[in-house]
Amino acid sequence: MQLFKGINVVSISVPDLDTARDFYSNVLGLGEPLYDMPEMGWIEFSAGTPEAHISVMLVNEGWQPGTGTTIVLNTPDCHESAAALRARGVRCDDPVSIPGVVTYCNFYDPFGNGLQMCSPPPEA
Repeated sequence: MQLFKGINVVSISVPDLDTARDFYSNVLGLGEPLYDMPEMGWIEFSAGTPEAHISVMLVNEGWQPGTGTTIVLNTPDCHESAAALRARGVRCDDPVSIPGVVTYCNFYDPFGNGLQMCSPPPEA
């Protein structure tokens, strides 16, 4: 028996909900939060599908950006998306293309949390 059927939400720790709300809503273009509960330290966004969501949750002092888990978002073209994010002031690494597999690009939220986007591999 398969116990799980997909991902509901992946959470990212942040020290400032207002900055996170603006970044994930406006800079990344995820739109208005599905749930905006600052009193609970939680804001949740759609990641472009009905099932998978991204949330930001407030952390305590002394927190450091996460490096162990990476949220990977789909995009039609990593090169175009990286250019668009850079134009919005987002720190982005250069896209990496692996022929026949994927093109991916690491980028970072205002707190230093690493995120990644991926697009189809380059044409052979």
